[in-house]
Amino acid sequence: ALLGSLERFFGVLIEHYAGAFPTWLAPVQAILLTVSEKVESYAKEVFEKFVAKGIRVELDRRGEKLGHKIREAELKKIPYMAVIGQKEAEKNSVSVRSKKRGDLGSMETDVFIDQILKEVMAHH
Repeated sequence: ALLGSLERFFGVLIEHYAGAFPTWLAPVQAILLTVSEKVESYAKEVFEKFVAKGIRVELDRRGEKLGHKIREAELKKIPYMAVIGQKEAEKNSVSVRSKKRGDLGSMETDVFIDQILKEVMAHH
């Protein structure tokens, strides 16, 4: 009987959020999108920083066009996207897009990580 109530609970949660979970609950909290192969080593560094802080993150370094990667991430309803191009790599930053608040512009990687952690901790 316990499993049945747990399944109902998850069903209610999924229905309530229409699959677009808040950051603290999302299976993937952020996705990093590379613009080109030139920034792969920087993107891997950023990815490792997220993982080290306990943030559930994915790294999309496929050779697809950026617009395609963004659309796919939007369909997955991931709370945050961070675009990594040459400009971001040079400035130790990421260009951030929030599912809720739209384009947040460029910010230092550590500042962005702290922002996600604060948002997650506010719900615990």
